[in-house]
Amino acid sequence: MSFESGMHIAKPTSWRLVAALMIGTALGASGMTTWCTPSHAASPPISVAPVQQVSFAPLVSKVKPAVVEITTVSGGESDGRRGLQQLPDVQGPFGDMLRRYFGQQGREYATPSQRALGSGFVVDPAGYIVTNNHVIDGATRVSVKLNDGSTYQAKIIGRDDKTDIALVKIDAGRELPYVAFGNSDEAHEGDWVLAVGNPFGLGGTVTAGIISAHGRNINEGPYDDFLQIDAPINPGNSGGPLFNQSGQVVGIDTAIYSPSGGSVGIGFAIPSNVAKSIVAQIREHGTVSRGWLGVSLQTLTPALTKAVGLSEGAGVLVDSVTAGSPAAEAGLRQGDVITAFNGRNIKDGRDLALAVADTPAGQKVGIKLLRDGKSTTVSVTIRRQEETRAADLSGSEADPRMGMKLAALTPDDRDRLDLPRNTNGVLVDDVSPASLAEDAGVQPGDVIERVGPNAVRTPGEVAAAIRAAQQQGRPAVALLVRRQGKTAYLGLPLNS
Repeated sequence: MSFESGMHIAKPTSWRLVAALMIGTALGASGMTTWCTPSHAASPPISVAPVQQVSFAPLVSKVKPAVVEITTVSGGESDGRRGLQQLPDVQGPFGDMLRRYFGQQGREYATPSQRALGSGFVVDPAGYIVTNNHVIDGATRVSVKLNDGSTYQAKIIGRDDKTDIALVKIDAGRELPYVAFGNSDEAHEGDWVLAVGNPFGLGGTVTAGIISAHGRNINEGPYDDFLQIDAPINPGNSGGPLFNQSGQVVGIDTAIYSPSGGSVGIGFAIPSNVAKSIVAQIREHGTVSRGWLGVSLQTLTPALTKAVGLSEGAGVLVDSVTAGSPAAEAGLRQGDVITAFNGRNIKDGRDLALAVADTPAGQKVGIKLLRDGKSTTVSVTIRRQEETRAADLSGSEADPRMGMKLAALTPDDRDRLDLPRNTNGVLVDDVSPASLAEDAGVQPGDVIERVGPNAVRTPGEVAAAIRAAQQQGRPAVALLVRRQGKTAYLGLPLNS
């Protein structure tokens, strides 16, 4: 590898610019500074006390023993690229320059033995370790190397692909040094943070930076709420901790924005306040349970915002209501504008998705909405979000000849089927011969985007919409299906 390819040499014009600036400074020193002095009485300019930067060494020495290196082996693939997918195409300034730490540029760090590298941190002295889901996804073996050099095989306790969080456990036969989650809401823009991890296999690497922004959405999942940081992080840092100056974990390093796969000073970390509840659920149940409302949403454009009589960023439009869902039972309608959920003001669809997901199943909440120009509040009982990875309609109670096996649409599926990154819907995994689904022309690999008027995103929503149509005695229901880049409606018979 040539190091010259990564160097930037200033051109002579750069030096001329510096010289010009130095001349300007000298002129200012000779008395020509009145141009920047306020011409009238005004409040004094912003002034803060000097920030005294001290060494991070005491902090690093305390937290480093709790940070681990993770090596995974994927036995089911031939090219060693498991977990090396590129982040989805994102509309806006990020474009296709977002990469997971194991992104396309990281392929060279996966060996022919199908190994991949990541980071993690101990959150319990019994050996529980937090990392990213994409670090261990598809792995047949997970190894953890502690700071003292000892290595252990790890057991996967559980994972959550929607927030990209996983929990593994090792048995070290002794209590391990561990760290605690802090309050990411109290981590302010400009605060110092430290990233500790295993970039490019260089374990125990420490980098420092600041929090650049809160609430970043990089279109990686339905619950994106990332911290943006400028601490240098690279492939292999995935799953590593982001510390505040008190030694608490305020984030989990997860993704970078980069044209080359290396750090350019824009990284993303899962906030600790998101991770805490996810890790607790995985540890206790092995899975994550989220609240479900059952609506498809549309962002309010400036014109629509004015049309409904709201100020900008003050609600989200209900595009459709899933049949049989908590929203349908509560009487929500297409065209309603949700402005608050359980006392929390709603700015957009992501805001509502996060609020609903955090609500326990069975809890009754108030939804404030605007309907026909009038404000009203409805009460809705949130239900558990159904497991989205699989639904088998090949043995439907209403009709055993339905004949479809469905699955949630994952980023891997979008890559494999060459679908746009913003495609939403439910994947048809299998179609039984001589079934109603086969009669309708449904094929494996199809993506069902709508059932009747309802947009669907989970297998459970497809099943509920079909079941509702069957209970209404309808002879058939329309499926909007995407296949090979085109969409078409298919009529699914609801009886034999």
